[in-house]
Amino acid sequence: MKIALVHDHLNQIGGAERVLSAMHGIWPEAPLYTLVHDRKTISNFFDTLNIVPSFIQKFPFSISHLRWYLAFMPAAVESFNLSKYDVVLSSASAFAKGAIAPSSAIHICYCHTPTRYLWSDSHTYLKEVGGGSIISKILPFVLQRLRIWDYVASQRVDHFIANSQFVAARIKRYYNRDATVIYPPVDVKNYPILPRMNYFVMVSRLRPYKKVDIAIRAFNRLNMPLVIIGDGEERDALRALASPTIHFMGNVDERTKKKLLAGALGFIHPQEEDAGISAIEAMAAGTPVIAYGAGGALETIIPGETGVFFEEQTWQSLADAVIRFKRQSFDYQRIRVHAQQYSRERFERELKHFVESAYANRH
Repeated sequence: MKIALVHDHLNQIGGAERVLSAMHGIWPEAPLYTLVHDRKTISNFFDTLNIVPSFIQKFPFSISHLRWYLAFMPAAVESFNLSKYDVVLSSASAFAKGAIAPSSAIHICYCHTPTRYLWSDSHTYLKEVGGGSIISKILPFVLQRLRIWDYVASQRVDHFIANSQFVAARIKRYYNRDATVIYPPVDVKNYPILPRMNYFVMVSRLRPYKKVDIAIRAFNRLNMPLVIIGDGEERDALRALASPTIHFMGNVDERTKKKLLAGALGFIHPQEEDAGISAIEAMAAGTPVIAYGAGGALETIIPGETGVFFEEQTWQSLADAVIRFKRQSFDYQRIRVHAQQYSRERFERELKHFVESAYANRH
């Protein structure tokens, strides 16, 4: 069985790239086809991976300004020559699902989410681009054409895998396709057992949809320490919003992150996530989660046992949840045990079985 991996793009490291790393662990000889890649960014994760980029790699500023080339992406992903493979396994939140497998092969898509800026978040995406430029005038028409292409591409996939029941429902809604749920791999090992210190923690890219501003406003009002791990385009604006009790750590190494998670009173999760890997990592450290009650968090967090939910995506609702949280007690060891079911080993076992079964039953 010859297998090829296809991934949207490799110019950052996030949850999707950690899934891809686990796929590479199962099939280390499989080449990876992707729109663009940045060797410097991904070297620690994919130093042995045979990467085949698309023609967009040669375009000016394709790494730093990839979305300039949005209109070229369907043609780029369809240009990959996958004729010698028996299985095409795509890791997609955007264009990778559009890779064209040969008629004798099967295409399995591990879908992190239907493309957000084409479906559920298209209006938010247009707002972020802004209304003053020529691009902003053309972009709605580009997105409309890409939405049609995205739906057609989804119909070429033989089997969908979703990273949560939440995403499986969205795949059904937008693509009218059923999906098997295999939760993503999470690093649940080697978290230190530390005394709990007087701070809360969150791990997030500093982007608008992550709702970090809600957490900052809540902890400003509560006058409690909040440690924020991560970086992004909103860093300066969020720093300006923050009181002295808010501490920005930027990007940190895994050892430091695990220590900060293990020593915190609680983990703050204000955004709606498809799976919520960071929240599961916090639970692996024994740290209970205060989460917005939507998305994948509803599947992985047990209210009253491994965390609490807040119902409205506002700083007031989050602040109320923190106050409720402080009145409760949690069994940290029980939280650690709960998180073990999301291990990388479990993911690799389930995905390998799915792919091999699908290939065996392809005709």
